[in-house]
Amino acid sequence: MRRDLLKKMLAFGLIGAMTAAMLTGCGGSGGDSGENAADSGSAKTESADGKHLDFGCYVYSTSYDPAEYVNAAWDGTRHGVVECLFKFKDDLTVDYNLCDKYEVSDDNKTWTLHIRDGVQFSNGNDCNAQAVADCLNRLYTVCATDAKSSTPETYLETESITADADANTVTIVTKQPYADVTSILCFPFYAIIDVEGDTTDAEHDYTADGTSVIGTGPYVIKSMDETTKCSELVKNEHYWNGEVPYDSVSVIFIEDDSTKASALKTGDIDLTENITTASDLEELFGNDDFYVSKTPGMRSGFAYVNFNGILGKNEALRQAIFKAIDGQTLCDVTVGGMYTYGPAVLPSTLSYDYESLKNDFEYDVEGAKKLLDDAGIKDSDGDGFRELDGEKITLQYITYVNRCLSDFAEAIQISLSEIGIDVNVTNTDSDTEWNMMQAGEYDLCDSNWTTIGTGEPSAFLKNWYGGDKGSEFYVNSQGTNYCWYENDEYDKLYDQYMASTDLDERADLVIQMEQILIDDCAVLVHGYYNSTFLSNASKVTGADIHTVDYYWLSTEIAPK
Repeated sequence: MRRDLLKKMLAFGLIGAMTAAMLTGCGGSGGDSGENAADSGSAKTESADGKHLDFGCYVYSTSYDPAEYVNAAWDGTRHGVVECLFKFKDDLTVDYNLCDKYEVSDDNKTWTLHIRDGVQFSNGNDCNAQAVADCLNRLYTVCATDAKSSTPETYLETESITADADANTVTIVTKQPYADVTSILCFPFYAIIDVEGDTTDAEHDYTADGTSVIGTGPYVIKSMDETTKCSELVKNEHYWNGEVPYDSVSVIFIEDDSTKASALKTGDIDLTENITTASDLEELFGNDDFYVSKTPGMRSGFAYVNFNGILGKNEALRQAIFKAIDGQTLCDVTVGGMYTYGPAVLPSTLSYDYESLKNDFEYDVEGAKKLLDDAGIKDSDGDGFRELDGEKITLQYITYVNRCLSDFAEAIQISLSEIGIDVNVTNTDSDTEWNMMQAGEYDLCDSNWTTIGTGEPSAFLKNWYGGDKGSEFYVNSQGTNYCWYENDEYDKLYDQYMASTDLDERADLVIQMEQILIDDCAVLVHGYYNSTFLSNASKVTGADIHTVDYYWLSTEIAPK
């Protein structure tokens, strides 16, 4: 197929059609839909119930428990329910939050954190040193013993976490020296919840253990519908950090991007995030009725390559697949510029020498076909698809509808059919995909990660670290290498990186690791994501997207 014809197919066939969705079960008039929904939602804002916000977004989990899933942890901080001890500023420096000062020992292994005095959980209990220590110890215990998918040990390996009630301090002793623990404690896994508090009081209709989470954030969970993933939040009357702008918030699950845009334009919602359909974004950018905040974030979109499967076992097949994919067209046309293309795992905007990296597997369809032919991977039965060892090759590609990932998957499916490789795309929800990824039930698995979630990329680069991979427990419980990739040189460089406190040396080691991943075709990078936040300009103020997108429903977002 000619490149220009492929562009047309990708641009017009894969951006996606608008879904005729009904916004029911949350927000608006509490279940009404259709043309009355916008009117009733607007009326609710001015009603006796107080100031109300309808927030339409992709909801990643049916839990808010940071120990349950990584997606649950993120939803908790994004929806303003839970907070961490520290918080990132937009320039990626760390600010104090529930902790207001700290000390570190000379060996960088003992970190003493003073908990801010006077902070209460949303149920009125004190958020003191003992409560914080209990929360963090519970996180590590639950994740180690109950097979939860949160992996705090990946980021911070601890010897002990203890509280001094009189000093109101928590002391974390780590197994190894860390250059900076404060940035790690910004990560949503480490959100502080009241593990001893009463979560069944009559004022709150909690529907599951994962939603009966008591935090310190500006909003409190009133209820959550596990079927629709919609949440009703109310103002935290005990909030410690200023006025809470809304009395109530409906978090409305909207999966399809065009549906988000339509709901914003019709007034069914007041605020939404990450509309990625090019035509919708162009229309909203040009309309003064809406405020669009866009920032080049720190996210990479990519597909894991399962090295326990056919792609890991056949290098020629893997290399041919990488050469068959026109990443530049996918980013520029298919997803309308929502990604900036690049083959490296870390975004080109970060302070690593991106220009020094070389990619020997750039887009070349004929070169991809030759690689397969030379390796004896041919279509022997004339059905249009190639076989390996007498079996038709069908790759299992799992994805989900968010941040254009399903668009990439469907476009890649078309691209690979051009070289005779069959691809079965499974579109599921993010929690299901996460579980399938952990189980290795895929050949390609889409993901979109914040690459420097703790201020530097060690946790992200650990996705391909195999140093302790002889243990199944490490892979499934404490590690993040769910692609079973192994490269001794990569592991050696990663170990050096973790042991070093010299910033220049660490940067050079990162560049070397990135080059190895490119050379090995170890991860199929889609590109670097640009985040957006969109709001009704006449009703909402302060709706700016943060560089590190842990923070959505902040107190900065308020009625106009």
